[in-house]
Amino acid sequence: MTIVVRLEEVTPLRPVAHDPVAHIAVVVSLNFPDLDEQMAGLVRRFTRVALETLVELGASYELVDTSMPLADPTLPARCDGLLLLGGGDIDGSCYGSALSEAPRSYGVDLRADRDALTAIAAAEEAARPILGICRGSQLLNVHRGGTIIPDIEDFALHRGGDVGPLFVDERIHIQSGTRLQALLGAESIVGRSGHHQAVDALGAGLVVAARADDGIIEGLEDPDRWLIGVQWHPEDDDGPMQDRRRLFGGFVEACALSRRARTADGLVPNPAV
Repeated sequence: MTIVVRLEEVTPLRPVAHDPVAHIAVVVSLNFPDLDEQMAGLVRRFTRVALETLVELGASYELVDTSMPLADPTLPARCDGLLLLGGGDIDGSCYGSALSEAPRSYGVDLRADRDALTAIAAAEEAARPILGICRGSQLLNVHRGGTIIPDIEDFALHRGGDVGPLFVDERIHIQSGTRLQALLGAESIVGRSGHHQAVDALGAGLVVAARADDGIIEGLEDPDRWLIGVQWHPEDDDGPMQDRRRLFGGFVEACALSRRARTADGLVPNPAV
């Protein structure tokens, strides 16, 4: 696979805290098939903003780059939480799609999908908080046995056209009584979106946490544990910083609680990077 996005291009300039509140595994494919320079620029910017936000909130991180086969996909079980970032489409075979290739399909990497799903399974087995963004949210649903809409035909609310900017401002309605609503403190927000796929049938134990104006699922969660997926991109710094800080802040707080609980149980916490 051609290397277009490099680790140093996404590494925050701010140093990690000497005594971080939590150590978080961040799963992302920095490079994937069909990656052009426009998409590479988004991967660089979104990944860097996500990592910078974690560091600003007092956390350290372990970047798990699924561009290449992982030596140990179960690493997230030894961290305090798991963050799944966006990227290419999920191979349809992972959720039983009859399509050999979806319309507008890009970035499909079955091996990367399988590594990411193994990482999710490890984090779930270890009862770690999990936050998924865009592809990450879809992976959470697939891990739980859910399905994906291969291509949204009436896509105007969710992404730009074939010419012009890919990302649009999208009105997202947050479901009352959900953890997501408690974190964001709003009934609706405007998020940055650029997706042609979305969650279809929900996986086991998941509920809808947000919808778009057309009813497309824009957020999901597990009401019985800290697991949230959002289809939009809070890590797009062209969007509202306050919503990103609230969502990431709640996630880091949950990871810190997980860390403290492990410490209280006599388990040695993970070292900071």
